[in-house]
Amino acid sequence: MIALSLNGVNKYFGKTQVLKDIDISIEDGEFVVFVGPSGCGKSTLLRIIAGLEDASSGSVSIAGQDVTYEAPSKRGIAMVFQSYALYPHLNVKGNMSLALKQEKQSKDVIEQRIAKAAQMLNLESYLNRFPSELSGGQRQRVAIGRAIVREPTLFLFDEPLSNLDAALRMNTRLEIANLHKQLATTMVYVTHDQTEAMTLADKIVVLRDGVVEQTGTPMELYNDPRNQFVAGFLGAPSMNFLPASVFNATDDRTLGVRPEDLFIDEAGPISAQVNHVEQLGGDTNLIVRMDERQLTLRLFGQHHIAEDSRIRLNFANEKAYYFDANGNRA
Repeated sequence: MIALSLNGVNKYFGKTQVLKDIDISIEDGEFVVFVGPSGCGKSTLLRIIAGLEDASSGSVSIAGQDVTYEAPSKRGIAMVFQSYALYPHLNVKGNMSLALKQEKQSKDVIEQRIAKAAQMLNLESYLNRFPSELSGGQRQRVAIGRAIVREPTLFLFDEPLSNLDAALRMNTRLEIANLHKQLATTMVYVTHDQTEAMTLADKIVVLRDGVVEQTGTPMELYNDPRNQFVAGFLGAPSMNFLPASVFNATDDRTLGVRPEDLFIDEAGPISAQVNHVEQLGGDTNLIVRMDERQLTLRLFGQHHIAEDSRIRLNFANEKAYYFDANGNRA
């Protein structure tokens, strides 16, 4: 069953077109991540799905129903925002129950749903606390719980981890992944963080300048990027790009090699100077300079290589990517 379908969606702000002929189909139960740089249109697209923005043209269908002109409350969605948007005068239980009270749900239904959501999110001991008494991670869990109790057809997440520190982002990311497994409900998640996209998604939609560049599973996009933008956007550290002419090629193609696919080789074709060494414990990143170009080399384990030393690098040709002058896979 198709949980969400976007057909020919365009959006203009004045004369500026921010979304261009968006066609996306999402299966029931899928976790889909919209990812791309700031200004690519991903949050605007999510707001159109939610009914918080109107599409200039095109249609939005949720669970087989055309909701293009329906109010947000009629779409069967629940949204979790970047800001927690909790009511400071209500405790955790009050924040989670408010929408259900507005829907005139019975007291028993409200109690059952809050108890279930609180157990999923480890909020049982916090129900009587107010937002000011909670950490950032706890507040975000309350915001997620407020969405869960509504039992929506579709969950929408708009950069929910942006306000959390690194450790909390990782923990909350894991909680959201586990939540998806438990609920088996369709989720659409917006982020600019490619690590979140790679670790959470069943399917990733990569956007740039209002256009869908590529759609696929995380590993499909990582291993088989359609163009240089997708190749460079997914992966941390990002892919290295070099003119193929460096290797005496006569065309104007660009060569792409991922940091983990470069290796030190005394007979290698790339001569480089070590600029900086990042010791990460389990991995070592070498940032090196080849002429005026900076490359990143990712080595497994701990390596002690002197800065400013010169090394030679190589790569397996089957691990290389080639892009034409327009940035498309050659």
